[in-house]
Amino acid sequence: MINIRNAGPRDYNSIWQIIHEVISKGDTYVFAPDSSRTEMLDFWCGQDKNCYVAEIENIIVGTFFIKDNFPGLGSHVANAAYMTLPSAFGKGIGSTMGEFSINEAKRLGYRAMQFNIVVKTNERAIRLWQKLGFEIKGEIVMSALLLLLLDSFLPLSPDNVRYRSDAIIGLNILAANQIYLTVISFIIY
Repeated sequence: MINIRNAGPRDYNSIWQIIHEVISKGDTYVFAPDSSRTEMLDFWCGQDKNCYVAEIENIIVGTFFIKDNFPGLGSHVANAAYMTLPSAFGKGIGSTMGEFSINEAKRLGYRAMQFNIVVKTNERAIRLWQKLGFEIKGEIVMSALLLLLLDSFLPLSPDNVRYRSDAIIGLNILAANQIYLTVISFIIY
């Protein structure tokens, strides 16, 4: 059975293990594969978030957070992110965390949920949200060449931006009417 509970400092080593394994290939999240433990735990478990862990037999196999997507007038919209220990894929952990987080967001008073970035190659996440009732409503695609052109107008440092020659950025709009949540996810190929 999968148990979900609030995370605390005693869980940080396990949370870091999950984060490190998930981001190390650079194909499912926008975090740099060489992000530090401190940087990632400060982000994932920050004061602005409700952080949770998923356990099977008292072993942490997943983690997620829920937070305000934006302050002020955007604080009624939840933002969330999820990671599952790769060795525990296929056990229903993502589905359990997703279902729990939708109900928890409602319990916390949110009226909608929005994901700002979902990496296109994170097909497991896209399938999960579709399984939970979300539908892709549209996609806007830009090529890496356009991004390189835009870069000449944006104050971005080459040290902070990594391009792949086959990179494509897309925008997917997903909605789940039966749970009254709308999700907009920016997808990066």
